[in-house]
Amino acid sequence: MIKEGKIGVTSEDIFPIIKQFLYSDQEIFLRELVSNAVDATQKLKALERTGEFKGELGDLTIKVKIDKEKGTLTVSDRGIGMTAEEVDKYINQIAFTSANEFLQKYKDKIDSIIGRFGLGFYSAFMVSDRVELITKSWKEDAPAVKWTCEGKPEFKIEEAQKDDRGTDVILYISEDAKEYLEDSRIEGLLTKYSRFLPIPIKFITSTGKEITITEEPLWKKNPSELKHEDYIEFYKKLYPDSFEEPLFYIHLNVDYPFNLTGILYFPKIRSNLEIQKNKIQLYANQVFVTDSVENIVPEFLTLLHGVLDSPDIPLNVSRSYLQTDANVRKISNHITKKVADKLHEIFKENRKEFEEKWDDLKLFIQYGMMTDEKFYDRMKDIYLVKNVDKKYFTLDEYKELIKDNQTDKYNTLIYLYATDPEEQHSFIQAAKDKGYDVLLFDGSLDIPFVNFLEQKLEQARFARVDSDIIDNLIKKEDKTEVTLDAQTRDELAVVFESAVPAELGIFTAQFEAMGKEQLPVTITQSEYMRRMKDIGMLGGPHISLYDNLPNNYNLVINTDHSLINKIIEDINNSLGEKLQQLHDKKKELQQQIDSLKQEHKDKKEDEIPFTEREKLDKLNKELEEVTNEISKLLREYAKNSSLVKQIVDLALLSRNMLKGEKLTDFVKRSVKFIE
Repeated sequence: MIKEGKIGVTSEDIFPIIKQFLYSDQEIFLRELVSNAVDATQKLKALERTGEFKGELGDLTIKVKIDKEKGTLTVSDRGIGMTAEEVDKYINQIAFTSANEFLQKYKDKIDSIIGRFGLGFYSAFMVSDRVELITKSWKEDAPAVKWTCEGKPEFKIEEAQKDDRGTDVILYISEDAKEYLEDSRIEGLLTKYSRFLPIPIKFITSTGKEITITEEPLWKKNPSELKHEDYIEFYKKLYPDSFEEPLFYIHLNVDYPFNLTGILYFPKIRSNLEIQKNKIQLYANQVFVTDSVENIVPEFLTLLHGVLDSPDIPLNVSRSYLQTDANVRKISNHITKKVADKLHEIFKENRKEFEEKWDDLKLFIQYGMMTDEKFYDRMKDIYLVKNVDKKYFTLDEYKELIKDNQTDKYNTLIYLYATDPEEQHSFIQAAKDKGYDVLLFDGSLDIPFVNFLEQKLEQARFARVDSDIIDNLIKKEDKTEVTLDAQTRDELAVVFESAVPAELGIFTAQFEAMGKEQLPVTITQSEYMRRMKDIGMLGGPHISLYDNLPNNYNLVINTDHSLINKIIEDINNSLGEKLQQLHDKKKELQQQIDSLKQEHKDKKEDEIPFTEREKLDKLNKELEEVTNEISKLLREYAKNSSLVKQIVDLALLSRNMLKGEKLTDFVKRSVKFIE
């Protein structure tokens, strides 16, 4: 026996700290041990290059072996090994001046222990009751050494038998970590963390089967040596569950002012943003670190797939989280620029290809433009919009197309858009009849992007084609006056509003002189309210305010249409005398109320005689009863009028709001009208 002693810490709490507080990041122990083995092997290769090591390198494969019978997991390398003095220096001396001070300082950052304090090797104790290290230095005549520790400050160093240089780290797996004696678990971890290491890795299973883990990191190759097929094959290795090929890719290779290599792939992104994230794998010198790269690249770039590898990205102690510094910002800006440059390159060199891929790229580009001002500046000139005829335009091209015809009387350029060409067909056609063009916005982020563009474009407004009648969406001149008197409008409002099923929302009648060729009734929805509800459905900032509000619609009655005039005439014929009597009574009551209020307008309520107040209350009650009687007659009329029902149902049908039993009733009624 060479030496016994205590590891250089001032508190015996260090091992419980390692076991307990690192538990959430437990699996990284294997990454740390394999990385140490790679470092030792790389150092030997460096010594060989300088001529200090004159022996044969031989097979440098790092081996990871499970022995279920002994309950051990062993990591072996043929690197530089260590002498007894080096074991004492590098293993026994942990850089803590005070464990209590350490606990206090890092109690809220427990998962950031390994690495910064030289604890990579000690991560083995997260899963082990005992760790043995058997090592032999590359130096001639250096005896092999065995270091043993049972998760306590006490250790033992003794001479050992080892024929070859290098290090074996033997973990006696603890009872609560038996999962690390399962072949599938270890193979999965090696594949995750160590598949692209520069030194070959071989896994020897509990049954003795040898599995080669190491694969060639394509990103380390020169792009000129690679073909398109190489990139696609590598993508399939990275994402074996992906059934679609990426749209295109970018090969990064930078060595100044920072080191960065990698391959970024553009996947097809059509809907859910969240399921697209965390697909970029971050490596440091080919060692997998994390697939959460939010602090390395702007958030929108986390929608990309692929690999980034950089030794210049600072990692915290566990290598699981990233710190922001100048290098990170430079790397982030560089990646953003390369992505934008690639998109510009495709746009300029092959506009047709760019348009063909646009629908799969759009969501990613929108997300980037809304969240990164620099990316917006780079992309605004090649951002495409598509109209309902499936033609693509840049924003400048589209502005040029519509500016003469779609500028309203206030000199505002109106961008008309539809979200569902089938459902909104009649509104699209009404716009086309005026010579207007209509954009198609049917993507997941289109509505938030509309809000974003309205802030960016000067003197411009977006309006969905069904948010109002077309003449109101693009006002060219003063509207034609509605000639109906107020009483007739009030009556029609009650008739048509009562004919719409209450469960569909709140419908408010409004009157427009739209011309005889337009529909008798059109249903529109406020652009602002609908837009806020749409954003709310995406989980936007207004969700709590708007999501639970009922749907509000406008019931636009075309006073120029012959069917509306027919209904007015029919109301007069069937209810005219009775309604007129009620209207006369209502008018008389209103005059009496107004007279009383005028008489006492300068008095406080308690200065008005009780009899006068009682009289006013009685008149108001009578007025309410008369008003209700008028409404009752009109609602009853609407209920019995097939023509009113037919007109309203036609308006609902054009908005895809007529379903089930009511649709069946409409069809039957239509047949009767034809007969």
